[in-house]
Amino acid sequence: MESGLSIPTNSSPEVGKVNVVGLPHLVTVRNLTRMQMEAWMTRADTLRQMSRRDRNALHSGAVVATLFYEPSTRTRLSFETAVLQLGGQVIGAENAKENSSAKKGETLADVVRVVGAYADVIVIRHHDAEAFREATRFSPVPLVSAGAGDGEHPTQAMLDIYTMMRELGRIDGLHIAILGDLKYGRTVHSLLWVLTRFRGVRVSLLPEPGFSLPQEELRLLSKAGLTLQIATQVETLFPTVDVVYQTRIQRERLQDEEASGFPGDTNRTLTTGSIATTAGCSVGTLNIGIAELQLLPHHAKIMHPLPRVGEIDPAIDEDPRAAYFRQVENGLYMRMAILDQLLGGQGL
Repeated sequence: MESGLSIPTNSSPEVGKVNVVGLPHLVTVRNLTRMQMEAWMTRADTLRQMSRRDRNALHSGAVVATLFYEPSTRTRLSFETAVLQLGGQVIGAENAKENSSAKKGETLADVVRVVGAYADVIVIRHHDAEAFREATRFSPVPLVSAGAGDGEHPTQAMLDIYTMMRELGRIDGLHIAILGDLKYGRTVHSLLWVLTRFRGVRVSLLPEPGFSLPQEELRLLSKAGLTLQIATQVETLFPTVDVVYQTRIQRERLQDEEASGFPGDTNRTLTTGSIATTAGCSVGTLNIGIAELQLLPHHAKIMHPLPRVGEIDPAIDEDPRAAYFRQVENGLYMRMAILDQLLGGQGL
């Protein structure tokens, strides 16, 4: 099988390529092939159908380390659940920025050298994308990115397209609207690059003011063949789409001067669109409620990488077009499929 986790013949330290013993990392989606992505989706479906007993027999004795230097609920728990359901064991550190030797100044490169002596795979979420890239040069075992700063989030992108495939039966030819924080949203960055591997996909970008996708990224994605357009209002956009991918504003990425002028810093209730949201979180203006839902075609799906902080009204959660909680479940099986491959269950 062709692998999207390509291994060069030299000792290149390029991120996303290869570690020091010749095994692949998954820290970027930019070198993944469509064949690899489809293989993971097929494997995720297979694992979903297997009994828990059969899944537990796949990687008995395997050890996966999870190191989270930034907060996480879904990503950390789904990775750890995936390991356990594959029969492996989890070691790790939640809030590793404070509760590990990082507090003493240990570099991430040294951390992966050490943890690589204990684990078969290391899953890392880190606030510094450059430190992450450096760590890929030294890890003796495969590294999997669970999110790197404002850069990429490869497994989220994979579960996103897996959700589209399960919900709509295809990815080719879809019209996908992406809303919210396109500047700092690493889930958006990875998803856009994954979509370049599919035919006839159209993406409409509707960013919050001041949170547009960087121009250089737009240029590179267009050069890679992705059809992109900038939208201006949901009233004309929503009736034409197959998928709405809503995102929250990444308040934790903002500089103090940016955050201080943002609505989430006031102690009042904001009415944005059809949703009243309590401040204390950074709430944007491009939110989805009952009125926005009525603009969507009946077959369309609403997705969100979560957590939501006011962008989607809970009143629409029971509508069949709301796919974000099914998206969470799909993430478990996609991460199982990826770990299964990295642990040797499916040939690279």
